[in-house]
Amino acid sequence: MIAPDQKTLATLLTEARNPATEHLDELPTLEMLEIMNDEDAKVASAVRAELPNIARAIDEVATRFAQNGRLFYTGAGTSGRLGVLDASECPPTFSVDSKLFTGLIAGGDSALRLSSEHSEDSPEEGTRDLIANNFTPQDTLVGIAASGRTPYVLGALAHAKSLGALTIGLTCVPNSAIAQASDIAITPATGPEILTGSTRLKAGTATKLVLNMLSTGIMIRRGAIYGNLMVNVRPTNAKLVDRAERIIAAATNCDATTAAALLKSSGNNVKAAIVMQKLSLNREQAEARLAAANGILSAVLKPEA
Repeated sequence: MIAPDQKTLATLLTEARNPATEHLDELPTLEMLEIMNDEDAKVASAVRAELPNIARAIDEVATRFAQNGRLFYTGAGTSGRLGVLDASECPPTFSVDSKLFTGLIAGGDSALRLSSEHSEDSPEEGTRDLIANNFTPQDTLVGIAASGRTPYVLGALAHAKSLGALTIGLTCVPNSAIAQASDIAITPATGPEILTGSTRLKAGTATKLVLNMLSTGIMIRRGAIYGNLMVNVRPTNAKLVDRAERIIAAATNCDATTAAALLKSSGNNVKAAIVMQKLSLNREQAEARLAAANGILSAVLKPEA
């Protein structure tokens, strides 16, 4: 176990006291919320400054996905929960295998609901969790820690690096240990928190924004999107069936009745339904075209030169 270095913690940007909120408890509620909102408004610009690094990460992970690689998020506390959340939302959104995106949190899944903050101090646990999930050199690890120094994450990054895997550090402290330990550092510097040291606030918001970009951008590069339509959506309930039908209608300019019939005849495969309608093919022919194009709808529908 590694004990936190109190001197180091005190110097972190995320641990600094915010002068704008020093008297937060004395303010009328509306004024309190206005200050909080002003601080939150700084998050988007901090993330924007990191777009080149986020873009590089997306392109490199997408290349690894084409080689059967997977993406792992690892973190503790809020950082770990946000990673697990993003990973869990990818299968229903993009119809991908649940093992393609994996979120690991210090202390295991019980830490999603019950605090297990002591677990973050063990680099060995970070390594063990990757090994238990069969992490390979083809995979990518995103180590998430607002402070940039969480031992659990550093242990996981060290193991991933020892295998030759791609490592990405997502922190809110420039030049942190995690940033230095990673191949790609993404560091939205959100500054002192509204409540001193409560990184579930601005740092947590920045982390969520970056994770949204990473997973969505990777899947766009992998052909899960057509235009801005989620053509990989898995219609597993009434809401998603309705969404799938509306996607088919929007992509093919057909009416709702036709879209519903296409979804049914395609075996609930939105991409196949669109190809069937736009190219006047049957289900088997549409599926064959998609398979030949690695599932990238735009490639199937691109006019021949």
